[in-house]
Amino acid sequence: EKVGGTDQVFDTLYLGGGTPSILEPESIARIIETACNHFIMRTDVETTLETNPGTISFDSLAQYRRAGVNRLNIGVQSFHHENLKFLGRLHSVEEAVACIKWARQARFDNIGLDLIYGLPGQDKENWLDDLSRALETETEHLSGYMLTCESGTPLSLEVKSGRIQWPEDGAVRELFDTTIEFLTTHGFLQYEISNFARKTDDGSEPRYSRHNQKYWSFAPYIGLGPSAHSFITPQRYWNHRSIENYVRNIKAGRLPIAEKEELTREQMIMEAIFLGLRTTRGISLIGFEKMFGLNFIKTYEGKIVDLEKDRLLNLTNTHCALTPKGMAYLDSIAAIFTGQDIS
Repeated sequence: EKVGGTDQVFDTLYLGGGTPSILEPESIARIIETACNHFIMRTDVETTLETNPGTISFDSLAQYRRAGVNRLNIGVQSFHHENLKFLGRLHSVEEAVACIKWARQARFDNIGLDLIYGLPGQDKENWLDDLSRALETETEHLSGYMLTCESGTPLSLEVKSGRIQWPEDGAVRELFDTTIEFLTTHGFLQYEISNFARKTDDGSEPRYSRHNQKYWSFAPYIGLGPSAHSFITPQRYWNHRSIENYVRNIKAGRLPIAEKEELTREQMIMEAIFLGLRTTRGISLIGFEKMFGLNFIKTYEGKIVDLEKDRLLNLTNTHCALTPKGMAYLDSIAAIFTGQDIS
């Protein structure tokens, strides 16, 4: 059975959504080789491996590099023992530091670190120390994700019972502002609400995550593996979550797709606005009109004027983007646009 989009040319391969670094390097090499044999890959393909610091060694990193991995995304989360303990991470601060050092020795020159902030009891000083430690590694890319409290999780039950005091919005907002101010002052460019890339000395383009940018630009992508999502305009589909069902489908010669949905024009407009506003460049006015046949400024004129007045939105000849202040209210501002009837 043919996968939609197999005739496309792909320029990223991302091994993640779990802990792929627990796999033997031979398995990673086989996955990369198989993908390259079945899909048309550009010669400069960005091949990222998500890495948990507690699951690797220098030898495995060197073998991943030889297998074709040319970018690492390391889930450090924090450089503080108490934060890692609260987050339930299995690795230690020492293992995180060693992982980054070994990655450099294994000749990785494109490394991204993930950090989490907004933990109960975390103050500005604690978060700034995490950011400073990250910068000391000379990482090319940094992602700062706000901790969320999902309903039904053990954390949400602890918060509901009062055993854990969840930080107030104002405190988390301060950490968000601190992140932008600190990183931009220290040579990083914010290109998406949670993502920063280090400026280069030679003036070449910073090491943006090419793969992440796919999600914010409506580019097609194919997900392989249980629970993986795929998107080929205008259809989104996702694979079986159950490994048993996934394998059973493959053995029967069927694609292991659990469900599909066809996005309506209105849904695609809503997603284009939300995803575009996540980026610091914002929504491309030409791209929006080309995709939907709508003039963005005329369609949302009243809303744009109000948001500009409140200094939440910037409008140029080519883009509509949130200001740093507006970024903190992304969900609310996106809802203002997407709640409009555009039929």
